[in-house]
Amino acid sequence: MHDMIATRILRRARVLIVGCGDVGLRAVPLFKTRAAAPRVIALTSHRERVAELRAAGTTPICGDLDDRASLARLAGISTTVLHLAPPQKDGNIDRRTQALIAALSTRRRSVARGTASATAPFRAWRAWFRANAKEPRKVRKTPSIVPDAPFPTTRIRLVYASTTGVYGDCGGALIDETRPVRPGNARAKRRVSAESQLRRAAVRGGWRISIVRIPGIYAGNRLPIARIERGMPALVADEDVFTNHIHADDLAAILVRSLARAKPQRALNASDDTDLPMGDYFDRVADAKGMPRVPRITREEAQRVLEPITLSFMRESRRLTNTRLKRELGYDLRYSTVDDFLRR
Repeated sequence: MHDMIATRILRRARVLIVGCGDVGLRAVPLFKTRAAAPRVIALTSHRERVAELRAAGTTPICGDLDDRASLARLAGISTTVLHLAPPQKDGNIDRRTQALIAALSTRRRSVARGTASATAPFRAWRAWFRANAKEPRKVRKTPSIVPDAPFPTTRIRLVYASTTGVYGDCGGALIDETRPVRPGNARAKRRVSAESQLRRAAVRGGWRISIVRIPGIYAGNRLPIARIERGMPALVADEDVFTNHIHADDLAAILVRSLARAKPQRALNASDDTDLPMGDYFDRVADAKGMPRVPRITREEAQRVLEPITLSFMRESRRLTNTRLKRELGYDLRYSTVDDFLRR
């Protein structure tokens, strides 16, 4: 009997979350809606978070993406990965994604040989999704640049949380995922670096990589209240920039669904239907909270009074389409706009 229980535990599907912060913690319960739920493993570099992650229903393991030697335990730990960790804060190359790819590519002997114990977690994971995911809506089949290939059971299925900042300034144009990346700052360049590294890993190792590009995340605990309280100004209407948004709960659900349904070697915008300039977004939040609206200033004035990091977000304007999100992923937004959330 004990041997049977041990075998079931070993064959239980496993999901590795790298960078299990607010959004990662929102994703954990979505894996645990059925009895055959996968085991969720959370990588953390902070030992003080172990108790929090365990209480959330994960199996925490300690490792630091800035210390490759600490990642040895990731070898063969899971074939299904949510990569939510941001890059380090310097340089144009994402060294953390480099370290993660190296760790995941180092397979334990049983995994390299493709034994039953190595392939069982993926089979269990696939069965769980087949049992619990709704049928995707039917859409017209269009040719893909990269054809879908069979998923080798010992290869990695990874979803990467990138940023829509990789598009750079688009002058307020309405864009989709075919827009060439043109990062305008070092933060976005590191994200482009991560995307490129993962695409190369897909070519070399047969990995299935999906990239979810994320705009500004909001939720009840992620509104610009502090900025409004400080009265930090926004740009005047005729000089303002368009920003894009997604609720944290919607984002968590999109990331989990992407593991099962997102097309490999492909990007999608995880953006809601909001179409607002930045200043109008601040006004909506201030009105909902009964707070004074922030003052408006010209871009020339902003150059003198605002910090460089704040100014960097005011230099890029774009509006995102989310057709792939709705058609390919079959996802219906819980909060279709910021106004929808604030009304509730």
